[in-house]
This record gives sequence, structure tokens and C-alpha cells, in this order.
Amino acid sequence: MQTIICMKWGTRYGSDFVNRLWTTIQRQTARPTRLVCFTDDTSGIDKGVQCEPLPEINLPEKLLSPPWRKLAVWKYPLADLEGDVLFLDLDLVVTGSLDDFFDYEPGRFIGIENWTQPGQNIANTSVFRFPAGKYTHIFDRFNIDPQRWIDQYVIEQVYISREIEDMAFWPAPWCVSFKHSLLPRFPVNWFKTPPLPPETHIVAFTGKPDQDEAIRGEWPAKWYKKFYKHVRPTPWIAEHWQ
Repeated sequence: MQTIICMKWGTRYGSDFVNRLWTTIQRQTARPTRLVCFTDDTSGIDKGVQCEPLPEINLPEKLLSPPWRKLAVWKYPLADLEGDVLFLDLDLVVTGSLDDFFDYEPGRFIGIENWTQPGQNIANTSVFRFPAGKYTHIFDRFNIDPQRWIDQYVIEQVYISREIEDMAFWPAPWCVSFKHSLLPRFPVNWFKTPPLPPETHIVAFTGKPDQDEAIRGEWPAKWYKKFYKHVRPTPWIAEHWQ
């Protein structure tokens, strides 16, 4: 049984984001696979998803919403997680096989080479895989003295990248950023729809626009930024995100 996990807290992403992820997982895996969702609100989530309480973590209140909370998945034991576990954010679209992510260099931490910091050995944590129980220091050290690590690294994914010595990255074509990899630069973005490369497995929608906004060709932004923050309606998202 392959295990994929996600986290949902707060109000930005509703149960429909979890449910779309679950239906996509079922389409994009050939082997038995489950989705475990750690959440503070199970209402509306498909019964096929295994829901678990949001893990507790020692965080300053102002950082309960940003990604630092994701460090709680490194706690061990956690629910019934064992073996290699694949973490997926909710702000992404799966367009290719997820089985490949379990076959690639098993038994170690694998993340995305961060699109905005190439060559700096920093992983983006939209999509990462780790063996449950191997890197417990990521949670344990942080939970004892969170402010020390926040002050030192500022960003959660930098902390992980610097504290795991045997980190590796997915093949670059597998995981792309909608905004940084696919969206044509201004002014071409006004005339060209973002393409979907055939070798892509996952498209991450970091920041804005979200998946549903990009489908409609909407990019929420302040009025004085809308002349360059523009996206054409992108129908291939709806094809894969359902």
C-alpha cells in the first residue's frame, strides 16, 4: 500500500481541494494507494480519505498558518505512517503517474529543486517524499526551540534543506511551477495560454493564482499589478483537476 499525505487547516483550501486530490490519486496510480489527510476540519471530505487530527506542534501563534506547520508530519510515530510517505500540497494539479515518485531512489528524502533558487541546494516542499521515522530530528529539534530555527532559517523549506544531509531532487521535468515554469512572461502572457509539457507529473500553484482561478483566467492582484499579473484561461487544468 502506497501512502500519500496532505494537510488542510484554516479556510483557504476547502474540502473540495482534498477530494479532487483524492480522485486524481486514484486515476494516477496503478498500485494500491491511500490518501491520509491531517486536518482540523473533516467536514465534506470524501469517506475514502483517511482523516487524522492535525498534529500538534510548538509554534508561535503568528506562524500557525504559514508552512512551518508542515514540519509536524516529520513527527514519529504519527498516525499509522510507515515506510516511504509522499507529501502533496493541496495547491497542485497531478498530470502524470504518482507511482514514479515511490520508485525513485527509495528510502531517502526527495524534494523539488526550488524553482526560484536553482543551484542553491534548497528544496521546495510542495511535493516531497520521506521515510517515516528516519529524519525525526526535523520535528524534534524544532519543537524544543522553534524560535531558534525560525530566526536562523526564516523559511521552513530552507530549514529542512540545511538539516538533511542526504537530500536529493526529483527529475526537473516531473514537478513544475505554473507561475515560474509555465506562465509566459509579460507581455506574451496576454496572448499565449500556459502550456503543459508532456513529461510533467505535477504542476504546483504556489502563491497566486490557485488552480480554479487559473482555469478561469483570473489572477487576484492589486489593480496596479494587473497589467503584468495576467493569465489566459487554461482549460487543461480542469481536465486533470477533477
